[in-house]
Amino acid sequence: MKTSPAGKSTALIAYAPFVGFLIAFFINKDENYEFATWHIKNMFGLWLIFMVSLIVQSQIDVTAGDILWLLCSLLWLYCLAMAYFNKQKGIPFLSEKFQEWFTFLN
Repeated sequence: MKTSPAGKSTALIAYAPFVGFLIAFFINKDENYEFATWHIKNMFGLWLIFMVSLIVQSQIDVTAGDILWLLCSLLWLYCLAMAYFNKQKGIPFLSEKFQEWFTFLN
């Protein structure tokens, strides 16, 4: 039987809509689980993309914003599933960049 990685529940909390990554960040601050930290950074990057989609939708083009928002939603579900299945996998290319860029979330 496979065991769950340390911090799995915190990683799953990170994908809760709106402020889940903030809650997970503060929960993980003491333990600093590698698995949870990876998913917190990943969700923070997704949250930023969600914000960009809303800006595009309201300021540039509604259809383009909707498409970006839908893409983000699908990526969010995929990343949530990866956390559930104990994997540090996410958005190709971007998830690895999120790990490099968001070191302040360690």
